[in-house]
Amino acid sequence: MEKDNIAVGLDIGTTKIVAMIGKKNEYGKLEILGIGKSKSLGVARGVVNNITQTIQSIQQAILEAENNSGYKIKDVVVGIAGQHIRSIQHTDYISRSNPEEVIGENDIQLLIDQVNKLAMLPGEEIIHVLPQEFKIDGQSEIKEPIGMYGGRLESSFHVVVGQASSIRNVGRCIQSSGIELSGLTLEPLASADAVLSQEEKEAGVALIDIGGGTTDLAIFKDGIIRHTAVIPFGGNVITEDIKEGCSIIEKQAELLKIKFGSAWPGENKDNEIVSIPGLRGREPKEISLKNLSKIIHARVVEIIEQVFAEIKAYGHEDPRKKLIAGIVLTGGGAELKHIKQLVEYITGMDTRIGYPNEHLAGNSSEEISSPLFATAVGLVMNSIENSTQSAVRMELVNEQPKVVYRTPPTKPQLPVKPLEYEVEENYVEREETFEPPKQVGNKRPSKDESTETKIRKSFFDTYVDKIKEFLDNAE
Repeated sequence: MEKDNIAVGLDIGTTKIVAMIGKKNEYGKLEILGIGKSKSLGVARGVVNNITQTIQSIQQAILEAENNSGYKIKDVVVGIAGQHIRSIQHTDYISRSNPEEVIGENDIQLLIDQVNKLAMLPGEEIIHVLPQEFKIDGQSEIKEPIGMYGGRLESSFHVVVGQASSIRNVGRCIQSSGIELSGLTLEPLASADAVLSQEEKEAGVALIDIGGGTTDLAIFKDGIIRHTAVIPFGGNVITEDIKEGCSIIEKQAELLKIKFGSAWPGENKDNEIVSIPGLRGREPKEISLKNLSKIIHARVVEIIEQVFAEIKAYGHEDPRKKLIAGIVLTGGGAELKHIKQLVEYITGMDTRIGYPNEHLAGNSSEEISSPLFATAVGLVMNSIENSTQSAVRMELVNEQPKVVYRTPPTKPQLPVKPLEYEVEENYVEREETFEPPKQVGNKRPSKDESTETKIRKSFFDTYVDKIKEFLDNAE
């Protein structure tokens, strides 16, 4: 799989589990090779509550994706969500022993490692440590400190925290499904990668991903993640309200919501009625579309008001923190009729529906371009990025005696020489202008390497290794 730089994203949602296989084409766009979808039976509000059912659903989605693409899935990047996720802002600093040396990546890693040692509530673990602006010897608003001189390196961090047991349960489901866990990504961050442009992130934007069990929020300003939140309400609560309000079964309520539902009651006339077949020979039930819209409207207003409270908590009303690009809606809930207009009415912010088609190849099917698959597309993009970074890290460990960092404004361009690999049977050699670096096996730097040749492992590599070690010892 690595030879073609193929990556797999697994979106474990409350209503559906999606396995998506993709690779980058010659134009840098994402080409989807296969997709598998199954009903999610063992997940509630983004958290696994039935290991056996979740494993079965994952295996079903994986098998369908393999059959569609013709590739065998070995490892996946998984999205983490759920009501246990919370985020905090934290500022930390290090004093460098030799200010005459330029700041390198090891200094930033030292600072990140220091933040990772923060004391959390019992049962919680840090998932993401995301550096924001840096400050060097009092000089603030530095985005790229590598290559600069200074004695005191300070940074503000966005720290994402989650329940350790929930994360390990997801890891157990992946391992028991016969595949490897290669990375974990917060789902709102994956959705943001798929549907937001860099211009929107610079101007200030709030991404609202309305899923089945949860509504995820990610706020960006000046190109940096500023706030994340997970609200434990989603499309399933709307379906439940319709089921109770109209006295019908859940399957009928879901179909009603999708086909005839609207978040704006004024759009439906009083005489618009839909007939629902009765159960076991009972009389058909007639339901007014205006009443249906009123039920949906009440719940959607509640969800959006909670999200808007989080946006205000970030400080949107402060002119310096104003989100100029407004709101982007994605996820299955974004397909509800007139939800864009309702969000604009409640928040007073410009709103658009986010489709993941900007990063997809031109020949992608209309189904994949739906907001429903935004998280899965983002996870595949994240997986490709991870595999590229790990390949570059492996190249540097094997080929470079020392990493030399150049001065900003440009990021360091490190010379990379592709590694050799054995050619499999039936593998066709293709002529390409650029051959991306390949990673051979799972080789890691040995412990006795000199400090000069050690290349830091990303926090997520370390975190995934911790989960793997925990799962292996859990028997």
